[in-house]
Amino acid sequence: MRETEQDLVGLQALLDRSYERAGPHLLEIHTPDRRLTAAELAERLQGVCVLSLATVTADCRPIVGPVDGIFYRGSFWFGTGAGALRVSHIARNPAVSGAYTVGESLAVTIHGEAEEVDLSDEEGFGSVCREIYGDEWDGWGGVAPYYRIEARALFTFEMDDG
Repeated sequence: MRETEQDLVGLQALLDRSYERAGPHLLEIHTPDRRLTAAELAERLQGVCVLSLATVTADCRPIVGPVDGIFYRGSFWFGTGAGALRVSHIARNPAVSGAYTVGESLAVTIHGEAEEVDLSDEEGFGSVCREIYGDEWDGWGGVAPYYRIEARALFTFEMDDG
């Protein structure tokens, strides 16, 4: 877990605000006993979490596709190919939504804006990518665009498989 105490406080505040604004249907399913705390969420989201990421096309249609999601410092980060259509979508409209699910037992949903990040900070996110991807990372760093999702809403759901 790479989150600082300050990261966890901010993440918990985001979770609390998100549920304060949630609709009745979501609240019926995401009962308090099924929600993860910030610390629990950070603990579960280690390594690559394949994120189904939705972007918005020029004619306002949502398009979803998988990306390597990495949860770091209380936020989802993701990369994509320089020639991917989602790069032009985000440049035109940075609104994104993402979902990470594990069967019916875990769901994390995020809504926000994608912000491109600088990967030259080897002590930060770049070093995390190097740990995850190993030698392959040397060919991607600085070539593939990476983004951090500035979340405006985040929802978690965990239910015991039993």
